[in-house]
Amino acid sequence: MPRLLYSPPSPYSAKVRLAAKHLGIAIELETVNTGQAPSVLIDGNPLGKIPTLLLDDGSAVFDSRVIMRHLDRSAKGELFADETAELIEAVADGICDSALAHVYERRNRPEEKVHQPVLDWQWDKVSRGLDWVGDHLPPTAKPDAGGFALRAALGYLALRFGGKWEAGRDALTDWATAFDSAHPDLTDCLPA
Repeated sequence: MPRLLYSPPSPYSAKVRLAAKHLGIAIELETVNTGQAPSVLIDGNPLGKIPTLLLDDGSAVFDSRVIMRHLDRSAKGELFADETAELIEAVADGICDSALAHVYERRNRPEEKVHQPVLDWQWDKVSRGLDWVGDHLPPTAKPDAGGFALRAALGYLALRFGGKWEAGRDALTDWATAFDSAHPDLTDCLPA
């Protein structure tokens, strides 16, 4: 059975886990600490990043977008029906990139060296991305790659920035609630 190397808070890992579980694709989950550069991760992904999917034949698929394409081929095209799914996935991943940069700026620097302009610049990207996806919400009943990416991104924002992004974005919070109501079996895949 393929093994997914991941970390529970990772929105990129969450996106892959959401899609695999929804599609009924069995994967074994293995948490890894990227900061420790475990050999199982480095051997599978030279960048040492998660998620990394280790396949039964000994090969590896890495980067969440590439893994999503791998899952899509396994599911015979259920994740990417059209370009909209790709665009929403790209914006959702970009939101996560900027949110993570924000987190890392605070986590990896002493407080007196945290650079507020960098935080503001990254948060502006998060805000613009949220506004865009709020106008392009994917379906919740039959989610695609864009829907899984968006739900993972919103889950990550709730985990790390709860109360800081929701104001004026009722469409997004309502969408997340509708997604969770339509797929209660997937909520354990959200960033935690």
